[in-house]
Amino acid sequence: MITLKSQQNALPVGIFDSGIGGLTVAAALRRRLPGESLLYLGDVARLPYGTKSPETVIRYALQGADYLRGQGVKMLVLACNTASAHALVAVRDRFPDLPVIGVVEDGAALAAKASRSGRIVVAATEGTCASGAFPKAILAHRPDARVAQVACPMFVALAEEGMETGPIAEEMAKSYLGALFTGDQAADCLVLGCTHFPLLRPAMRAALGDGPVFVDCADAVAEEVARVLAARDLTATGGDARVRLVTTDGPHRFAKMAARFFPELGPDPAVEMVDL
Repeated sequence: MITLKSQQNALPVGIFDSGIGGLTVAAALRRRLPGESLLYLGDVARLPYGTKSPETVIRYALQGADYLRGQGVKMLVLACNTASAHALVAVRDRFPDLPVIGVVEDGAALAAKASRSGRIVVAATEGTCASGAFPKAILAHRPDARVAQVACPMFVALAEEGMETGPIAEEMAKSYLGALFTGDQAADCLVLGCTHFPLLRPAMRAALGDGPVFVDCADAVAEEVARVLAARDLTATGGDARVRLVTTDGPHRFAKMAARFFPELGPDPAVEMVDL
């Protein structure tokens, strides 16, 4: 018997990002919660968010949230660190009845635990660095931490262009981050503070060596989503989990990247295009 409760639980988890980067979060959710349907919206037409003003980021995030809410979601994940840093409160205020999860807090908590020395580097966008959200969140969990932030705007472009591996990406990683992981005061933990950045993990590892612990916020967010769904009795109980992909531009290019994260969708997954 299909009940109102089962229908509500079958609704998808909405995921919003400025581009393809949030696919790392969507993939982590798929691994952790294979029974949940996902609705992913990538605002490719207006990326990058990291160089835009807080007011603009808030406006864009609210527009994305409005779209996802209108499609019928039971939870919203801001899978964009810049949007999480600037717009999380605004989105929660807009939808007080909808659980809304950002990606900063859970990544910060994981970094505070992962670092042995407390010397932590956050690689992020200009907007996320300017917000101070990561240092504030990390220090709340570990007051003795020493947190350095590095804006790495070219990482987003490399990821979006499919150039996240190879000598150019490695040289860029060395230029941005190399000095912070050498010498007596070297950091031992690198927070990948943008959802695009896990795509460059091999390049960063090649540039920085095996010493630093890398903190990917995606897995921490997936655990938090699972916890919140269970706490609110919203976990899906059926077996018809779907992945729906929506973008504001470049659906064919978007599909090519999505196929890497969701091979079960085939080499050319369906991607809808919308205008926010």
